[in-house]
Amino acid sequence: MVGAFHGHAHNCMCQLDWHPQYIQGTGHTEGEGCEHIFAASNELARSTRHATLFHRHQAIEQHFAFWDANKYAALSKYLRVHFEEMVRAISTLASELDVIKKEYNLIDNDFVRFHADERSYLENLKQPAVCDQLLICYVQILDELEAYRAEWDAAREVVNSALTEVPVGNLEELSIAIKRSCLRVDTSYAKLQYVETHTSNVEMRLGIQPWWEIGGEEYKCYKAEATMVKYRAALDELERLVVM
Repeated sequence: MVGAFHGHAHNCMCQLDWHPQYIQGTGHTEGEGCEHIFAASNELARSTRHATLFHRHQAIEQHFAFWDANKYAALSKYLRVHFEEMVRAISTLASELDVIKKEYNLIDNDFVRFHADERSYLENLKQPAVCDQLLICYVQILDELEAYRAEWDAAREVVNSALTEVPVGNLEELSIAIKRSCLRVDTSYAKLQYVETHTSNVEMRLGIQPWWEIGGEEYKCYKAEATMVKYRAALDELERLVVM
């Protein structure tokens, strides 16, 4: 069993097998007993950090001996309080569950079936076909190509305006402006060439002819799929961050 606090850091398939809420008999047990002990023993750090070896061992041993005796002394109260909580929870949750079952026309076996259906879905879940993955990548490359073309055009416009703004006769400023302009144009053009080469390689590998245009039907189809891929990844990350 994976503790409830750490459970959502595991993938969905792992949670179906090992999360406490899916294991019969766990009830409201969160499975984080060790964390309770660690939290209580954290205060030892300040008092034992600079202690001798003997006094460090003595403090740790006394702490856990007292912790054990204290928990044992409070065991009967602990059991009674939690028993009363469970009686109230069973009464309340059973009533709420009856309302849900009536509203959606469900029976107890349906909840078991839902769990099995989710497991079956995850077991049969596959990655998109390699061709579809490449087409999604191709759409993303087309977007990059368009962005780098715009960047190169902007760099050339900046060069033209920069040279005209230099005062006539000021050779030093003119030289600096030319160097900066050349650097910007060369950098943007190098990026553009790299993406153009990458685009051509993908098009040759996929046998795309004629090339897709941004806004075309094929582009729109796989652009939507690329967006869904990012959306699913965001959902997975969000679920990972959720702590029950």
